[in-house]
Amino acid sequence: MSKLEDAKIAASKLSLAEKAQLLESVARDLGASFPGIESIPNVCGGEPCIVRTRIPVWLLEQARRLGTSEAELLRAYPTLRTADLVNAWGYVSHYRDEIDRQIHENEEVN
Repeated sequence: MSKLEDAKIAASKLSLAEKAQLLESVARDLGASFPGIESIPNVCGGEPCIVRTRIPVWLLEQARRLGTSEAELLRAYPTLRTADLVNAWGYVSHYRDEIDRQIHENEEVN
């Protein structure tokens, strides 16, 4: 059996949260590419969002900072996929100052 086949079998036995952590690690190894994150003028103020949704990355990060688990986020936002969270966390890691600013600006509004 190949290493890839072994990895697929091992991954199938992981929980959703463990799979998300594994994907985050793999994504980090692949570089600063964040497929599934887009910034479109006139959509959520141009803030980076998860594609197919209007869920801003800063919102997910703020929820995570407040203790919301990935499983809870996936239940709360049925259109989200585990890979979306992996991309969001990677984006946050790479653009932390931008996300911190967006969280701060949106807290001031509310």
